[in-house]
Amino acid sequence: MQTLRNKSKYKGITHFIYSTKYSFEGLIYGYKNEMSLQLHGILSIIAIVMGIIFKISLIQWSILLISLGAILSIELLNTAIEAVVDMFTVEFNPLAKIAKDCGSGATYVATIIAIVIAGAIFIPKIIELF
Repeated sequence: MQTLRNKSKYKGITHFIYSTKYSFEGLIYGYKNEMSLQLHGILSIIAIVMGIIFKISLIQWSILLISLGAILSIELLNTAIEAVVDMFTVEFNPLAKIAKDCGSGATYVATIIAIVIAGAIFIPKIIELF
């Protein structure tokens, strides 16, 4: 038995085109409306430029890009959680607070890990300059 959701979904290349379009709409919304996502985006660009300047290894690139991608992805998921919570409650609700705080906490943890990774990659390179 197919669900109603599956019957209404596009198939093939049409599905791919719409999925890509909606993904870009989510990214654009996030960057236009979420200051923390803008900040993480700017810091990611800085880290990538530093990687180019310091000529980091392929393994270092892999680890750095995975950590940066994780932050941006988790930040987008946090935005989605906040939107869903706001859709269902306008008044203070302790469960809504938990959902929003945990989403924010997930971003915080990923950010701390990325800072440690960036430090491990770039601090030795910066020290070599002196």
